[in-house]
Amino acid sequence: MPKSIVVPAGTSKPIAPFSPGTLADGVVYVAGTLPFDKDNNVVHVGDAAAQTRHVLETIKSVIETAGGTMEDVTFNSIFITDWADYAALNTVYAEYFPGDKPARFCIQCGLVKPDALVEIATIAHIGKV
Repeated sequence: MPKSIVVPAGTSKPIAPFSPGTLADGVVYVAGTLPFDKDNNVVHVGDAAAQTRHVLETIKSVIETAGGTMEDVTFNSIFITDWADYAALNTVYAEYFPGDKPARFCIQCGLVKPDALVEIATIAHIGKV
């Protein structure tokens, strides 16, 4: 099955060996996305809502670069460092998915940088190859 790598304009080099997204068979797989700036520093330290918004905007740019929209999202894997941030995350999340919600799961865990409060990986079915 052919695949293509999806890298939005202005994307910095990842901190590990991965691509921001992969498109295969009309499905976009978005890598775990952290609240990083262009230099891979954590943004909005201490603010789970702002970090969630930053992460979802980054995911949106990967999906749009592949030719889709956030309405094409079918599944999200959500990782948070503290359950106390769950409500803030959900408030922002609902802004990006106002209608029918994609399937998802959420776990509490440590993330690759201590100041990161949220990470999201996404799957979107855009129907293009």
